[in-house]
Amino acid sequence: MNAIKATQLALTFLIATFVSACSVQKLPPASTHASLTTSIDNYNYLIGPGDNLQIFVWRNPEISGSFVVRPDGKITTSLVEDIEVSGKTPSALARELEQVLSKYIRDPIVTVSMTGFSGPFSEQVRVIGEATNPQAVSYKENMTLLDLMIAVGGLTEFASGDSAKLIRVVDGKQMEYSVYLDSLIKSGEISENVDLLPGDILIIPEAWF
Repeated sequence: MNAIKATQLALTFLIATFVSACSVQKLPPASTHASLTTSIDNYNYLIGPGDNLQIFVWRNPEISGSFVVRPDGKITTSLVEDIEVSGKTPSALARELEQVLSKYIRDPIVTVSMTGFSGPFSEQVRVIGEATNPQAVSYKENMTLLDLMIAVGGLTEFASGDSAKLIRVVDGKQMEYSVYLDSLIKSGEISENVDLLPGDILIIPEAWF
């Protein structure tokens, strides 16, 4: 048995052990955009490392510009160094910058827009196991399970899609839900499509042949 196969078997065993230790629930089908749940309806994007920000200060082009959020979650402008921006919404950051800049200019009006998205880890959806390209995917408003599977290239030939689990933190507690990827992708059962939230983790185990 080569090292890669041994690692895959070990991961599958750990996943199976974790699944057996938790009570499993099922998520409702993905909502239409007109009737989304409150948690999705109230979603606001949070800035994170790697994001590109366009900051415009009205009548002050010399301090406006494009900024990349550093790995430590901060940016540096021409007037203020090391501004913490990670974890804030663009509008909240704009109001904070207005307060900071008011020390240097009179009645600043600031607009913050996004030109590139990465987001903090809390804004990403992670896929591990038997996806074609397992990775962390930046969450987008109204993202569903089908959108996520398209982003990671679908399932490998070794995947047990209908045994997949989705891990989500609800009110500070870790919850586990069954999702049926084979039924969704291979059989086209759209009722198995579900809404996703930032921070979700999708675990796709390997089939036991």
